[in-house]
Amino acid sequence: MPRAGQPPAMLCYMPGVAFVPALLVSWSSAAFIISYVIAVLAGHVEPLVPYISDTGTKPPESGIFGFMINISALLGVITMYIRYLLIEKQNESSHFVRSSCNMFSLCIGLMGCIGMGIVATFQELAVPSVHDIGALVAFGSGVVYITLQSIISYKSCPQWNTYFVCHIRMAISVISCIAFIPMIVFASRISMTKIDWTPGEKDYTYHVLSAICEWTVAFGFIFFFLTFIRDFQRVSLRISTEIHEES
Repeated sequence: MPRAGQPPAMLCYMPGVAFVPALLVSWSSAAFIISYVIAVLAGHVEPLVPYISDTGTKPPESGIFGFMINISALLGVITMYIRYLLIEKQNESSHFVRSSCNMFSLCIGLMGCIGMGIVATFQELAVPSVHDIGALVAFGSGVVYITLQSIISYKSCPQWNTYFVCHIRMAISVISCIAFIPMIVFASRISMTKIDWTPGEKDYTYHVLSAICEWTVAFGFIFFFLTFIRDFQRVSLRISTEIHEES
């Protein structure tokens, strides 16, 4: 009850924030798929495993790609911050991980989101060096983030996570780490920056192998965040809104 003379307050309870990682997963998947379909139909890329960035280089798909990936980066920030708060709250009673480790994981994740923003903003053919740095930061930080989160998940067992979920997260992390290394190695062997690849030309094999690894890592991130949905069902938002009365 509000005190005399104070404006009343409305409290809104949301019984879970599982929609946040669900929205991140669905939106990011749509960003990749929509850009790919438009780029292929427009004849800008070959259907066989182009780089993700290749599908968002030329208009009209470039605008869609940039907009949707920037939104994905924002949703990633929100998801990672809620995850950080959730672990901090669980850690108050269980003390399964150092708070500094949790903060470090959050910072690494935020770096990855910044990298995504760079990838979305600086087009591959327009500013290739900046674009490549953003992609390296996004994928590298992302791999480190999901690996740290997998380790934290194991430490929180069995009170806050099941071993089945932990095994899934670690499996995704291992696959992403394994795919990340050849992605960088094969990409470094490519001597030209282009998006219209055709079979048989120079460096085509390196391009295909690197692109396969890139898609593997990208959807590894998506499947990893999918495992957050059940954890986020335990989190509730409490929003307090003051109603100011006119005198």
